[in-house]
Amino acid sequence: MTTLPRPTITLTADDARRIALRAQGLLGAPDRRAGVRGVLRHLGAVQLDTISVLARSHELVPYARLGAVGRTTVEDAYWKDTHAFEYWSHAACLLPVEEWPHFAFRRRAYRNRPHWNHELPDGVYEQVVKQLRTEGPLTATELGGAKRTSEWWDWSGTKVAVERALMYGEVVCVERRGWKRVYDLAERAVPTALLHDELDDAECLRRLVRLAGESLGVGTRSDIADYHRLRGEQVDAVLADSGLVPVEVAGWGKPAWADPAALATPPRGRHRTTLLSPFDSLIWERARTERIFGFTHRLEAYTPKPKRVYGYFAMPVLAGGRLVGRVDPAREGRTLVARQVTLDGPRAVPAVAQALLEAATWVNCTNVRVERVDDPALRGPLTAELARALG
Repeated sequence: MTTLPRPTITLTADDARRIALRAQGLLGAPDRRAGVRGVLRHLGAVQLDTISVLARSHELVPYARLGAVGRTTVEDAYWKDTHAFEYWSHAACLLPVEEWPHFAFRRRAYRNRPHWNHELPDGVYEQVVKQLRTEGPLTATELGGAKRTSEWWDWSGTKVAVERALMYGEVVCVERRGWKRVYDLAERAVPTALLHDELDDAECLRRLVRLAGESLGVGTRSDIADYHRLRGEQVDAVLADSGLVPVEVAGWGKPAWADPAALATPPRGRHRTTLLSPFDSLIWERARTERIFGFTHRLEAYTPKPKRVYGYFAMPVLAGGRLVGRVDPAREGRTLVARQVTLDGPRAVPAVAQALLEAATWVNCTNVRVERVDDPALRGPLTAELARALG
């Protein structure tokens, strides 16, 4: 195993928190000229998910950093001119297209995978590729149907084939249409200069470890591994050559590494006040969120309703560089409904009200209604704050 240098830089927990916020684009002036594409490049990965409450998660991520961004603007920024591709990173993610060569290690691993959950019928893979070649971009339904039955995971042979081709890198998703993937041949969609698997695994992993460190600002080995879902031993193999700097963070109790550029200048600037998607890369790793913010975060959409603590799609509220509460939102016509609100004391009231009002404006709501506040004593101050702002 490679011997790593001992850290010579010590950071306070607050230093690390501010570095992480700036690295994630939530501290300092937003780069509005770079827009949504700049957010994607900066983060390195934006997670996709089927749930849509205020909007889908890949829309909420740039909103949290840039403010009101039109949904069409977001989709165009991701998909037009082949700026991004969809692949398995932290989960199903949108990734900057220039990183296509650095996922060659994962495409190779899929091609060499000995066992799959779905059987691939003979000849179907070749038929799907041939159909895409002759007919152009198609959904799984247009290719012949996505499911055999109504069961969620009971894919048709066509769906199995095209998803396998996506994993292998022969096919890419070129857009989402009604949340269905639209598939095309990679040779048509990915720029020629990038369409190769020439980089060996070590070079791919070095790049992704470095990118993870830049996107996190500072992180432990497990933080860095989790960002693009690498194995710990894969991180260990390249960490010493990644360009990241070993640091010690007070209170973390684990070795950490930082982006040297993040250490070069103190993280200062304006903090965003916003609702965060539960799938936002600032908070998608629970242990890191607890370590940095002292905040326990869990998505409860798949928890039976009687067992939910914070709500179906509870969105953490970021303000002043802290996580100060949660809102479980819904929409009824032109009203944004806060079905359940959790506040970290009275001082959180103005920030949560501000976050609710900005989100309401973004999704074209003209009113905000609060249904339940975990601390009943804070319901009155919150509704009064909202009423003052709404006039």
